[in-house]
Order: sequence, then structure tokens, then C-alpha cells
Amino acid sequence: MILPEAFCERMKQLLDEKEYKEFMESYDKPRSYGLRVNPLKPAKMDHIQLEPVAWCDTGYYYQSEDRPGVHPLHEAGAYYIQEPSAMAVAPQLEVKPGEKVLDLCAAPGGKTTHLAGQLKGEGLLVANEYVASRAKILSQNVERMGVRNCVVLNETPQHLAQVFPAFFDKILVDAPCSGEGMFRKEEVARQQWSTENVDICAQRQKEILECAVSMLAPGGRLVYSTCTFAPKEDEQMAEWIRETYSNLEILPMKKVGGIEDGRTPWSEHAGEDIAYTARLWPHRLRGEGHYIAVFSSAMQEYEQSTEERKKKKKKLSPAKQQVITAYETFARETLSCELKGRYEVFGSRIYLVPEQMKSLEGLKVQRAGLELGEEVKGRFVPAHALAMALTDEEVRQCCELRDNAASYIHGEVIHAQAPKGWTLMQVEGVSIGWGKSTGTQIKNHYPKGLRK
Repeated sequence: MILPEAFCERMKQLLDEKEYKEFMESYDKPRSYGLRVNPLKPAKMDHIQLEPVAWCDTGYYYQSEDRPGVHPLHEAGAYYIQEPSAMAVAPQLEVKPGEKVLDLCAAPGGKTTHLAGQLKGEGLLVANEYVASRAKILSQNVERMGVRNCVVLNETPQHLAQVFPAFFDKILVDAPCSGEGMFRKEEVARQQWSTENVDICAQRQKEILECAVSMLAPGGRLVYSTCTFAPKEDEQMAEWIRETYSNLEILPMKKVGGIEDGRTPWSEHAGEDIAYTARLWPHRLRGEGHYIAVFSSAMQEYEQSTEERKKKKKKLSPAKQQVITAYETFARETLSCELKGRYEVFGSRIYLVPEQMKSLEGLKVQRAGLELGEEVKGRFVPAHALAMALTDEEVRQCCELRDNAASYIHGEVIHAQAPKGWTLMQVEGVSIGWGKSTGTQIKNHYPKGLRK
């Protein structure tokens, strides 16, 4: 593989002779493939042979020829295909159910959905992506993985910092970077690399981090990560954080397994002042290159504004109340549970927003929490997102797709007897979409844009 000359020269200075040789040789070896199972939608994984990833309790290696992306369980959100090294980042945030969590640079959604699994449906997850097209992909992945408590935004970090001062318990900044760790995986990363781009990325990272730190609540935890090897974007950025923010303390990394050749697959790198930051090397582990640093914020008093202390209840218009009534009628007939959150109505569509979320006014919202559905001419049509978030215990009736799962994904009618009404369709016990039974057959409501 041909790598940029300036990159090679820098890596030669960064590594000793033996490690540099091993590092360069890793680019001529096949890369590893991984997937992360979804604790929100547990499933048997009998269709594929898996090997655990040492640093992620829900992560596994698979062989490329197994092609798990074409299996119906992938469409059902039972797992997320993710580069193995990328699975190391979210666990360092040590998220607990009920917390308020921000993924500031979230697309395409691998780390967002990892954090969602750790929250277990409790608390608030805000996933932000500045680029609109990428925010849409992020939203689609959040939907597929059945995440209920995630608000997807398409905002600048600067605007978010104005809206959410000292708000989040945990913040992940998986920063846009020069992508050196992805050279083996992505040819475009090699083609676009330059020393000038490294400088540009480093400046952008500082601007993003300034916003992130201002949104971190007292006693909160911030994880900074990149997929590059450039010290200017890694250790020097960690040192800049420490020098700039006296209230932040750098923390040790969570220990991981996977020791090979007597060496840990991670190196606690470069200088005793920042000895707690970690590099993931492609010649030391089965994965690509990453960098991680963890910080905690000192406890201090924070005076909430009047707006934060007092939540105003809005008076609903008759049109919005009509949408809510239509949903509640559907819920009584179809669901066997009560979903937690507050209603937000946009036109004829209704969403369930986590209670901890601030007002959505003035924000560019890609997904306002869990989409429940739409009122159409006096009747309620449930959203695909709602089906993806439900289990068989939360609905009055469901239908298990067996040999006909592919037919359902293709959009065909399912011939099965069931009581009339909305039916949750499942693959191996995992929800995949809606159907509507006529008594003798189930009409297909799998979204046309997803059909294959």
C-alpha cells in the first residue's frame, strides 16, 4: 500500500525501528471485521461464527465472507457493523442509565448506538451532526437500533453550547480528524491526507472542544477520541485541554484484555504528563488506529437559570390535541405498555421526547426522540421507528417471520391468520416493522425506502 511520504517520515520518528517495521507491515495484512450486538434488541446469533473483542463486552469479530449485513437480523437492528477499534471509545465514558449524554460529532452512529445500549433506554442521549446529509444517516441508524431516548440534532457546536451550558453528565467528542488510522480501511483517507489538513483538523478540534467543555456538568466526564496518529491532534490536544481548563482532570484508561507478544494492544503514550492517554495500533491489535483521552470535571456549584428551573407547559392547539388523541386511541388498542416521555407534535406527526430534554424551539431537529406516528384523515398510522423500539411483551399481538422474512423485507403481503389490527412483525423474536392484519393475511407496512 502506498502511503504519503510525509506521514511515513513522521511515523518513523514516532516509533522505534522495530515497531515502525511492524506498523508498516500491518498495512499489507487483511483488516479485521467487527459487529456489536444491540442490548436493546437481544437476539440469538446462531447464523454467524463470532469471536469476542477484548475491549468491548458486546463486540465481536466476524469473517468477511459471512456477510452479516445481508441477514434479516441486521435489518431488525439486532447488531451494528462497526470497526473493532472504534468499539473501545464508548466504554471509556462509563455511561450509567438515567444520565444526560451528548455525542457531539455523532454520524454515522456507531458510537451513538453504543452509548444508547449503555443507557438501557433510561435518561437522555443527544446525538449531534453538523452535516445535514450525515445527520440523516445518523437518524436512520438510531431508528434501526430501536433507540427510544435519543434526540438527533443538526447543529453547530457553538449553538449547542449556548443552549446547554453545564448540562450533560457525559460528553463524547469523537472529533473530525485527518483519518490516518483509517488508511488501511479507506482509500479516500489516504488520498485526502496532507500536513495542511492535519493543521486544519487540529484547529477545528479546539473549537469543538471549547464548546464541549462548556456543556459538561460539574463532576461530568468527557472522552476525546480520534482515528488518527498525528500528535498534533492527539497528545498535544490532550495537553492543550489540561493547560486550558484547570477544572478538568485527565483520568486513567479502563484496562483491557487482548495482550499479544507480551505487549498490551494499547500503548499509554508519550510523556508522563499525559501518560493516561491511549493509542490503538493496527500492528498490536486486530483493528485500525485510534486515540482516546478521558477527562473529568471538578465538582462545583452551578446556578440554574429561571428557564431551567421552571418548565412551562404549553397550551396545545386543537389540531395538535387531535394528533395526541389519535395516538392514545391507537396505543390503547395496540400496546400493552405505557411509554415514558413527553409528546411533541410537528404538523400531523407525534414524537415522544425524553423528559430531561430541553425545549426543541430554535434547534435544528433531525429526530425529536422516538417517532410514534402520524394522524392521517382521522386515523393513526404508527411509525416504523415505534415498531423498531418495541418488544413482543409491549404489544397485544405480534407475528414471527420465519422462512418469509425476506418476503416481508421485500414488501410482500404475509399470509397468516391473526386478529384484525396492527401487528408487530418479528425476526427470531426481534421487532422489524409493522403489519396490519385483515384476519386472513397481514398487509405489509415495511417502509418502501427500506425494501430490498
